[in-house]
Amino acid sequence: MQMNKLPWMSLGALALALTAMAPASAQEKSVAVTAIVEHPALDSVRDGVQTALKAAGFEVGKNLKWQYQSAQGNTGTAAQIARKFIGDKPDAIVAIATPSAQAVVAATKSVPVVFSAVTDPVAAKLVPSWEASKGNVTGVSDLLALDKQIDLIKQVVPNAKRVGMVYNPGEANSVVVVKQLQELLPKQGMTLVEASAPRSVDVSSAARSLVGKVDVIYTNTDNNVVSAYEALVKVGQDAKLPLVASDTDSVKRGAIAALGINYRDLGEQTGRMVARILKGEKPGDIKPETSTKLELFVNPTAAEKQGVKLSDALIKSAAQVVQ
Repeated sequence: MQMNKLPWMSLGALALALTAMAPASAQEKSVAVTAIVEHPALDSVRDGVQTALKAAGFEVGKNLKWQYQSAQGNTGTAAQIARKFIGDKPDAIVAIATPSAQAVVAATKSVPVVFSAVTDPVAAKLVPSWEASKGNVTGVSDLLALDKQIDLIKQVVPNAKRVGMVYNPGEANSVVVVKQLQELLPKQGMTLVEASAPRSVDVSSAARSLVGKVDVIYTNTDNNVVSAYEALVKVGQDAKLPLVASDTDSVKRGAIAALGINYRDLGEQTGRMVARILKGEKPGDIKPETSTKLELFVNPTAAEKQGVKLSDALIKSAAQVVQ
């Protein structure tokens, strides 16, 4: 009987060993990702996060549980997703774009949250400052250094003194940009002339109101303006008024030039931050970051239509020349 028992015991020991090992392999890290809406830039952020996690040793199907949900542009849905994810108790939640980040941050003080593609996380009340929050939130902003934007304006229109800006005064991120330009432009001997476009249908009339009052129009990533950019382009062409943007996709739609974020790089930068948290760092000990990689797009054809000739040096320095 003893001889019969030994094999049974060894099998049992093996089963216990396998059970003990299972949590080690099954103790995969869990990352939940949410975005306010799906479009190329935000999708690139999401994909970049996953790429960076894989490079850091966290791979879906091996040691990483990954889930993703889009709110489809609905803030109520964003709140529902936030509550669902928090209930799942992941090791980190990645919230892409301001509304999704606000929904998640409002719903938890314990689950690590990493925001991405948020222009001003302080103004959005995600973190108290650009220093380490000491809480459960950190992330990567797509805030642009406006001094570089002003340099681009001067390269496109060297003698520009009056810079026009069409924006939605109800969009917090645009208000931040306006305030900063009001401070920075006078230091360059330039002034800002604002035109309000509370709705997308207001973009054309707002742009027309700037004709004769400004030397160039600059646009940030204001949702109303970007969604109606063709209306702005028509005004620019009709009035020979140059358009400079911060959204590189706007160059393909008729802006002369833009110095903007590569959102895939932004996602990878975010993913590296998430990996640090998965490896044991606390989000509250990590300072929020901004993107360090910008791309210059230029459109010489648009420049000609808007009465400007781009320098060969500027064209040669561009990551992409739109024809």
